[in-house]
Amino acid sequence: MYENGILFESFSTDEHASEAIISILERLNQEFNIQKIIYANTPGSFMGLKIAYVILQTFCTIKSCEFYAVNGFELSKGTPIKANKKLSFVKNGDKVSLLPVSAGIFEMPQNLNDLTLSSDTLPDYMISAV
Repeated sequence: MYENGILFESFSTDEHASEAIISILERLNQEFNIQKIIYANTPGSFMGLKIAYVILQTFCTIKSCEFYAVNGFELSKGTPIKANKKLSFVKNGDKVSLLPVSAGIFEMPQNLNDLTLSSDTLPDYMISAV
């Protein structure tokens, strides 16, 4: 959670985002006046990205919130991002691969001004379906 672009509260869950997103939005909607939502629209599983997009876009439409996307590699400072138990998304230049390497740290920035936001919020799958 951010106020005036500065991080003031964060929380995490071991659930998949696609499973936890509804309860998180319900809780936040009761406690805060949400004005903007930013989500990582890449990389990720096809279904997870689709579910997150549909739910968040619907929420923002209903609540008249701003909706933006950010590349997940900005949140991991370019380090690998966990894809599943054995593989991680690895960015090398403009190419993204799934490789058996350990994931880096995925964290929210202290200041939203550090992010490159996009109004193109559609999921960006980056890799072909397997």
